[in-house]
Amino acid sequence: MKKVMVGMSGGVDSSVAAMLLRRSGYEVMGVTLKLFSDEDISEAQKEGRTCCALSDVEDARSVAYRLGFEHIVFNFRDNFREHVMKQFADSYLCGRTPNPCIECNRHVKFDKMLRRAQELGYDYIATGHYAVVEYDGKSGRYLLKRSKDRSKDQTYVLYSLTQEQLAHTLFPLGGLEKTQVRELAEEAGLVNSNKPDSQDICFVPDGDYAAFIRRFTGCDTLCGKFVDMDGNVLGEHKGIINYTIGQRKGLGIALGHPAYVVKKDTEANTVTIGNEADLYTKSLIADDFNLISVEKLEEPMGVTAKTRYSQKEQPAVVSYIGNGEYRVEFDEPQRAVTCGQAVVLYDGDVVVGGGTIK
Repeated sequence: MKKVMVGMSGGVDSSVAAMLLRRSGYEVMGVTLKLFSDEDISEAQKEGRTCCALSDVEDARSVAYRLGFEHIVFNFRDNFREHVMKQFADSYLCGRTPNPCIECNRHVKFDKMLRRAQELGYDYIATGHYAVVEYDGKSGRYLLKRSKDRSKDQTYVLYSLTQEQLAHTLFPLGGLEKTQVRELAEEAGLVNSNKPDSQDICFVPDGDYAAFIRRFTGCDTLCGKFVDMDGNVLGEHKGIINYTIGQRKGLGIALGHPAYVVKKDTEANTVTIGNEADLYTKSLIADDFNLISVEKLEEPMGVTAKTRYSQKEQPAVVSYIGNGEYRVEFDEPQRAVTCGQAVVLYDGDVVVGGGTIK
């Protein structure tokens, strides 16, 4: 009997994933990851919209008990703090806009948890992500493919998975609609069948990124100048960490017309303000790239690409330009392409790969 360790957040998706694997004959163990301090967890619990609250651990344990398998908690706080929280804060301080869910998947869920599972003799890990893993006999590679429920598809935050990780990962929900998942949970009498989906960043439950960075680093960014596209001073900003590309609201500056954050310069400590048209670009450079469907990119390849989780993929051509960098040229200009976010490439339903926008 194959053994699988299921990451259980306490939500309905991971609970149903565990239930389906149990029904399929796997030997299942549920694990919940403790990722940050008790104080942070208590704060998240008050908000009621994030994962990893104390009540989530109890929900996961309750589901495991009902379904008849063991549940334990792993303390990955140090790993999460170093590779997710610190990376998040450092990126903002450098003028970038990171995606902590990608880093959590890269360094915690599909790295540290997988290694822990293998140490304990488990064949696979599994999560409640909406995605599909499929082995392609022709290429000899494991593929990451979009889920049946396109509205819930999470391949954007999973592009960093390696061939080794994909070979030992199961996504039981890839062929289901979200409505089906809730129906299965309700039929099984699971305590979290109607539990709302988690939202926001788990360690910033109130959405105030700047306040988190100040608390986490113990430092604040200095006020600086708002400038226009020609470098003319328009006013004073409250610190670069308070702004992101494409932002319109909360600028605290009145110009008599709609204005958007177009660029951030940490060295000059300036935030450039422009018009809607100034946000568009036809190309980007990305590094820290991970290819999935192909081993290497020897010539330009037609793909579709997205630069934000919620964006619809857009036609583009990707080329390797050397030194670990890739250029993505879009057919049409794209809005608010942001340094630090991910660009993920698709060939139909298959994830070609992805990287970090420079």
